[in-house]
Amino acid sequence: MSKIALLFPGQGSQKVGMGLSFHENYSAARETFSEADSLLGFALSALCFGGPEDALRETENAQVALYVTSVAAFRCLMGECTLVPYAAAGHSVGEYAALTAAGALDFAEGLRLVRTRGELMRDAAKVAPGTMVALLGIEADDARAACREACEATGRIVSVANCNGGGQVVISGETAAVEKAGEIAKTKGVKRVIPLAVSGAFHSPLMVTAGDALFDSLSRTGFRKPIMRIVTNVDAAYAESPSDLMSGLTRQVSGSVRWEESMQLLRNDGVDTFVELGSGEVLTGLMRRIDKTARAFGVHDKATLEAACTALGGDEQ
Repeated sequence: MSKIALLFPGQGSQKVGMGLSFHENYSAARETFSEADSLLGFALSALCFGGPEDALRETENAQVALYVTSVAAFRCLMGECTLVPYAAAGHSVGEYAALTAAGALDFAEGLRLVRTRGELMRDAAKVAPGTMVALLGIEADDARAACREACEATGRIVSVANCNGGGQVVISGETAAVEKAGEIAKTKGVKRVIPLAVSGAFHSPLMVTAGDALFDSLSRTGFRKPIMRIVTNVDAAYAESPSDLMSGLTRQVSGSVRWEESMQLLRNDGVDTFVELGSGEVLTGLMRRIDKTARAFGVHDKATLEAACTALGGDEQ
């Protein structure tokens, strides 16, 4: 019997057409997008399905688009398969979809928080501009060392934003420091330095004001104990109490996403099957690099949902 964890992608996975196949084929998805359109006061569904891409890429839109699409995918999966997942984890903003899937957060409250989070991060990026790059073929400790050296050399801020696994580390901060860290990383053997198309230095100290402001909204939210295990980004550990969940979401905005450690925690606990729900297969690809022996499925349309259900059969934990 498989032990299953649900995975929910973060910003960068959004793309025009996301959620359309679910909307066309499942009433659960149509109801989810309709509710989101009503709550937001604009046609998020139209933006997800048809773009324009530039608007969908904007932080405040990308985050709600990912949240709604991921929840829709989860609802469709649970309507088509008999599964009792062991745990859930979300990459960055994906953590909100994980909490909703685990029953710790109502869909409407989650949508409100994600919209607020996106707006706060957008505003913080305008006040303290920065950028992010992906380093491929480097260990996390070497990336941290490159960031420390770059900070000392430039007097600017740069830090590790995401430890994704498989030799992929994302760094974030002020542009001059990020560029310097990339140069230093090359001396440490990094294979590639890839600038990311983002509007700010997310998951870096430049986002502290956004996280602090978000706490006010989080403290007014009715979190509940999750019905499945939740692995939080910043601690790479399980969290159950509402206070722990709020703390994790607050610190996550400016803290590192410890994704590889989170996946290793689940593998060590016997999770052998991972199902990514939403848009694309970024986390599925990372899982295959972290541990090739784990089963990983990306569910982002009707065909991949049906394939996952067929492969999983009646597996549950």
